[in-house]
Amino acid sequence: MKYKVLLIDDEPSALEGMLLWIDWQELGFEVCGTSSNGREGLQQMKELEPDLVITDVNMPLLNGLEMIAAWQREGQREIKFAILSGYSEFEYAQTAIRYGINHYLLKPVFPEEAAEELREIHQELKQETRSRMMNLIAASEESSTLIKELLNENPVDKTYTALYARLSEGISYWNLCLIQSTPEMYAEVREKAASLLTGKAAMYLIDLEAGSFGIVYGSSPHAVEGDGIHELTLALREAYPGQPLFIAGGDCEESLCNIANCYRTAKEALMHYFYQPENPGLLAYREIREQTFSYHYDPIRLIDALLSPVNTLDIAGYRQAVEAAARGFREKRVAPEVVKKFAIHIMYRIQELTPEAGGEHGENTAKAFKLPEIQHSMMSLSGLMDHLRVFGESCIELLLQEQDKCSHGIVREINQYMQQHYRESLSIQKLAEVFFLHPVYLGQLLMKKNGINFNEQLHNLRIAEASLLLREHKLKLSEIAEQVGYANYGQFLKQFEKKMHMGPNEYRNAKF
Repeated sequence: MKYKVLLIDDEPSALEGMLLWIDWQELGFEVCGTSSNGREGLQQMKELEPDLVITDVNMPLLNGLEMIAAWQREGQREIKFAILSGYSEFEYAQTAIRYGINHYLLKPVFPEEAAEELREIHQELKQETRSRMMNLIAASEESSTLIKELLNENPVDKTYTALYARLSEGISYWNLCLIQSTPEMYAEVREKAASLLTGKAAMYLIDLEAGSFGIVYGSSPHAVEGDGIHELTLALREAYPGQPLFIAGGDCEESLCNIANCYRTAKEALMHYFYQPENPGLLAYREIREQTFSYHYDPIRLIDALLSPVNTLDIAGYRQAVEAAARGFREKRVAPEVVKKFAIHIMYRIQELTPEAGGEHGENTAKAFKLPEIQHSMMSLSGLMDHLRVFGESCIELLLQEQDKCSHGIVREINQYMQQHYRESLSIQKLAEVFFLHPVYLGQLLMKKNGINFNEQLHNLRIAEASLLLREHKLKLSEIAEQVGYANYGQFLKQFEKKMHMGPNEYRNAKF
């Protein structure tokens, strides 16, 4: 870990030259600035926030020791100091020790001695940093435990009285920001939020229900309301652009004792994300306070509207039905839990229509679309309707594939039947009656599978046999026409010429 060093001397360039040979990087330091007098040094310490200040004693306006005393009186953040002095100024070093400073470098500066002193300072800084972190973690854990008890509305142990008073000191109001993400993202988002909270006063991360955590925060009377939490949530949004992240703020309370009310109102605000545009920022309870959800809609009509296109394998019609359902839910602002239950019910009904719905395929479909998890998932209306649309479309595609597979078998049977009965008075109506199919559907099916319509297929079979009989030279043309299924010779002649590009008599006389 690297620490920042500020160099203060009435001749900064001379001081830098004196320390030029020091490998600050190797020793774990970086020089963040220089200053030429004690007064300027105080200002630099405020702005640059160094961890270590190396200062000469003799300086104009404010000498080194006076500057250190002033810093300590002002109660600013803790800084480690090292005095730079000559042998003749050793009494200054003794005075510095009384200020709690026990590091000093003697002029002229010897490389080995200075490096050893800086290594010792670096080690002290590391230990102090570790100690501060441990204290912060311990204090944070203790504070989080107290806040969690208050969130759960449990009686608070009297041992927390002093801690409660300390937490409440200087705070004018409290609130809770509820953050929910997907299970896959939760650990990463929580870790990011925890890192953003490092060093923040009166802000505590609390683990709540599965997939969500809260940030309990307090504000002083002079602070701009919600400034810190808005900054933090904006940083989270920027860290996960386009990712599902619901962030809601509760209703403010003056006392930390009432933080459970902040949690309740934050959860209420979170529900309204269902009808919000994607990633609207932090949704505050005050924005939705007057909004209510409806529990009235017509489920029977909606079920019919959504299942009808599935039964007719109409993907475009199903999409329109889903869009219409979404518009209806949004206009009536139906409660999210009701919409989710309805969507789950519809998806299970659709699944029942698919092949092997109760077997392994059905279980795999339910798992793939996470049907059991939808009720408690983080999902907006748009996301839920997209889920419903994709689910229905995939099931319709499956039904189409199954129908296509079945139709292959039916067409094969029809083709075999036509092979056996084409010599008879065969029509598409009669064929439809034999196979219990609608004539129009049968005609479309044969066209789709065979590439030609029923009549053309029938004539092809008859003309093919007529050609064989003509080559045998045994039957008259009229007899051949009748034998292959034509009651009218003129029709036979027309179809033969159309197919063979010559008359039957010319075909018979041709040499094969």
